[in-house]
Amino acid sequence: MTVTTPTTPATTPATTADKTGARTPEAADVITGARDRIDALDDRIIGLIQERMAVSAVIQETRITSGGRRVNLSREMEVLDHYRQALGKPGTALAMTMLELCRGRV
Repeated sequence: MTVTTPTTPATTPATTADKTGARTPEAADVITGARDRIDALDDRIIGLIQERMAVSAVIQETRITSGGRRVNLSREMEVLDHYRQALGKPGTALAMTMLELCRGRV
């Protein structure tokens, strides 16, 4: 008895236009370049948040060691207001996430 296995047609790699959703190669190039820049910016943002987390840990440790609380709510309100003023309502949500990353859940 001979067993045959079905063959799959060769797949072609996705073109840059397919990956970007662009309809022309020129537009695909612009989108690809802009996405590369966004990726680089995201890496910088992540690095800055990690740096902020480290500085926050120093502040928290110093505050706790001196007999204070881990979190200073009035300072957090200042941070929330700063982000809201700079970025609107979504800025508040962004600041809340950042604060949670820097101090953990309260």
